[in-house]
Amino acid sequence: MSRALFSPSPLRQRFRPLWWLGITFVAICFVTRIALLVMSGSNVAPNPLNWLYAFGVGLGYDLVTFLYLAWPMVLFLWLVPTRRPPVAGAGRWLAYLVGMAALYAATLGVFLLLWHVHVHESWPVLVVFLFFLPMPALAYNRASGQWGLYVLGLALLYALLFVAASELVFWNEFSARFNFIAVDYLVYTTEVIGNIRESYPVGTWLALLVVLALVVFVLSRRGLRARDDGSTLLQRARVPLVWLVLTAISVAAVNGEMKDRTANNYVNELAGNGIYQFFAAFRSSHLDYKKFYRSLPDDEAFRLMREQLKAPNADFTSSDPRDLTRAIHATGPEKHLNVVLISVESLSGDYLGTFGNKQGLTPFLDSLVDKSIFFDNLYANGTRTVRGLEALSLSVPPTPGDSLVREHDNESLFSLASVFNDRGYESEFVYGGYGYFDNMNYFFSHNGYRTVDRSDIAPGTPIHSQNVWGVSDEDLYTLALGQMDQIHAEGKPFFLHIMTTSNHRPYTYPAGRVKWQAPSRPGAVAYTDWSIEDFIKRAQAKPYFADTVFVITADHCASSAGKTSIPINHYHIPLWIYAPRQFKPRRVETLMGQLDIPPTLLGLLDFSYRSRFFGQDVFQTAPDQGHALPGTYEKLGYVHGDTLTILEPRKRLEQLKPNFATGDATPVAPIRQDLVNTAIAYYQVASDLFKQGGLKLRADDGAKVEPLPAPAATVAAPAAAASAIQPQG
Repeated sequence: MSRALFSPSPLRQRFRPLWWLGITFVAICFVTRIALLVMSGSNVAPNPLNWLYAFGVGLGYDLVTFLYLAWPMVLFLWLVPTRRPPVAGAGRWLAYLVGMAALYAATLGVFLLLWHVHVHESWPVLVVFLFFLPMPALAYNRASGQWGLYVLGLALLYALLFVAASELVFWNEFSARFNFIAVDYLVYTTEVIGNIRESYPVGTWLALLVVLALVVFVLSRRGLRARDDGSTLLQRARVPLVWLVLTAISVAAVNGEMKDRTANNYVNELAGNGIYQFFAAFRSSHLDYKKFYRSLPDDEAFRLMREQLKAPNADFTSSDPRDLTRAIHATGPEKHLNVVLISVESLSGDYLGTFGNKQGLTPFLDSLVDKSIFFDNLYANGTRTVRGLEALSLSVPPTPGDSLVREHDNESLFSLASVFNDRGYESEFVYGGYGYFDNMNYFFSHNGYRTVDRSDIAPGTPIHSQNVWGVSDEDLYTLALGQMDQIHAEGKPFFLHIMTTSNHRPYTYPAGRVKWQAPSRPGAVAYTDWSIEDFIKRAQAKPYFADTVFVITADHCASSAGKTSIPINHYHIPLWIYAPRQFKPRRVETLMGQLDIPPTLLGLLDFSYRSRFFGQDVFQTAPDQGHALPGTYEKLGYVHGDTLTILEPRKRLEQLKPNFATGDATPVAPIRQDLVNTAIAYYQVASDLFKQGGLKLRADDGAKVEPLPAPAATVAAPAAAASAIQPQG
């Protein structure tokens, strides 16, 4: 990269192993690309232009990737002294080790203070320290330096061969280089590793890779022979400096989409580099819907979507077939009640005695069922907190890849808070931890909410318990009550979305609250119940209690693993809408998804407003037309009636009849194409609109919408849902 690398000088001698690594890496990439081309079969026509594009553009990506992966060797070749180790003797070594340990501890301390990253989350820092730890014992021109170079080279060689083998497996499954699915596998390591062990002879393959690495190393080890006739550290610094400049240029000038220039996606994928694509996907956290999933012509998808969003109280505001904006008309005057929406961490439906649990974990929440509007058949959007937050704030399906909470260009979206704000509400997102996590503070603060988190707790405020995730729920509710008091004193109605943390590993909570001693998962659930009861009791003493609606639900279930790709029983969550002075208690059995909560809540408040929500007011939905959209980052589900349709990458499809109690499922035959098309429409349209800015807040979204004429006789519950509810007591 520098002229010094090509001139007969000590620098050329010193950095000669970079040529070994570069040639080895390019050769492995070339062989991998040939193997993937063969595996593609007839999907890549035997056209020399296809081959030229795949291997020519691919070589460019390989060289860019080499800039990144060669950094360990660049640093080794730069920093290891030439003739003698800088640290010798027991005393100096002891001082060096103590100094490194102190530096490591200080680094972890900085990470904890600035970003609240715990020790067990900081393993990449440990890897870096272990890399530098032995360097003072090495001298480049001595046996120690030669063996250090051999060990580093062999480790890098084995890692490259392992990645190449992994790419073959991944291509066989997805017909793509590494992408966000591979990144997501880092989250689901238990399921993924278990699947790999059951599917492939992993032990044999790893052993063969060791043998192959040793053979290649022995045959090529001359390229790693160390020699340096007298370079200094400062002279050698020119090479890593040039390397740094080239790396920075490549980051700014190259991206993973530049290769996608042909009409054949297989050729585009072959032109990429798996390692580069992995980190590009890690940075973008994006999985393009149309590229990986079944799709419909856009006009057909939008037509189906508009058909799905029709409701007795809704009118489309535009004749544009791709505009989903509706005017929602209530039948009465708006109730500008305060709203407190609590999304409880991991509150699975099967924790409730109401749904058959015999442990007595949730006595208060079970008692609240008969005092609330309680929804029996609600299913979460996903398996992580950000999916629940996305559904509750934006009312959208769980689009593939990362949640919109963490996506780029996720500012100024049409949100639940925007509807409240148009009516003079103060909207806040209140979190017991630090809201930098999962991009929560950024997302909510740019979509109509004021963010309040752990850092807003005044110094000296008593904290009963806390862990890495946040303060105990009772302390979070104290923070929320303070916000409610303040907003009420200003004469405004409030909308608070509270996100709890206590019902999360490590399951710690204050002593003396429940009979289970912490840490304990049953105890954490019981403490969740205790703290909600304590919160409601404290709120009852407030002057605004009679005019406040409490909406209590979960962000997701406690577990997502099961025998099927989307075990539906592990998406079942509860929902209470509790306002004893406002709403008559009843049970609602209509099937619904988490994204239906915002429009259902607004319907109960008799709001007339403009909406682009994908969810629907269940009281305006016929009981047999309810549905839910559970998903993972890669599998996109649609539940209607007794059928679960699952869209999968590589344009695959499953359609099952699930057992809602056990999560087991049996295949449907023949496939119901109408349900497939509806599922496609939801996910395709949501993905397209977000990409094209169609979910953004508009200037006319706050336009006044007139309510429907008052009915001749007032009824206690919405007539459209009369058959879906069962009055209690």
